Amino acid sequence: MTKAIGYPIVLADGPVLLRPYRRGDAVEWSAVRRFNERWLAPWEATPHGLWDQVNSVSSFHLVRRGLRRAAKEGEAMPFAICLQFPDGTERLVGHINLGNIVRRAFGSAYCGYWIDSRAAGQGIMPTAVALLVDHAFGAGGLHRVEINIRPENKASRRVVEKLGLREEGYHHNYMFIDGAWRDHVGYAVTIEDVIGEGGLLKRWHRLRGV
Repeated sequence: MTKAIGYPIVLADGPVLLRPYRRGDAVEWSAVRRFNERWLAPWEATPHGLWDQVNSVSSFHLVRRGLRRAAKEGEAMPFAICLQFPDGTERLVGHINLGNIVRRAFGSAYCGYWIDSRAAGQGIMPTAVALLVDHAFGAGGLHRVEINIRPENKASRRVVEKLGLREEGYHHNYMFIDGAWRDHVGYAVTIEDVIGEGGLLKRWHRLRGV
């Protein structure tokens, strides 16, 4: 068993908060997922006709249990993406995960994410990706993060392109998504790409003029 490194942890930048899931997230998670079926279903592996079932409150507990197990074994770093407000409340708006973490000579992981359509286009997801990548390269002890996206998923591709991640390849029939084997475009970033800028988050702030 690989020991978990750099997790659990809470990461934040302004109102954007990444934290481990809690049992109490079940109702909100299910409501967000169900509301966003048309927005998310084309890009996920959920079988047709089972969206409500797979994204029910009871299913959340199964999903959370699997994520916690993977995190404990050092194979993943899963986070709820939340917006935090001045009054101390927060709203769950998405998910981001480092998965398939491989250490030693490879030192790499894959990043996957989704966001509530009502929160899209506000810079939340690029901030979340930048936070997680910097953590992966710092306390997480990794060297490389890869993100693979269907070519048709323009919204998701805009996230990595805004951050200046490198497009590295085109993967034919890469993953079974939405009822068929789908092509994906591969993006990646290594610590050498961003260390001179102080990290990916600082790059993102600079690009936004923050």
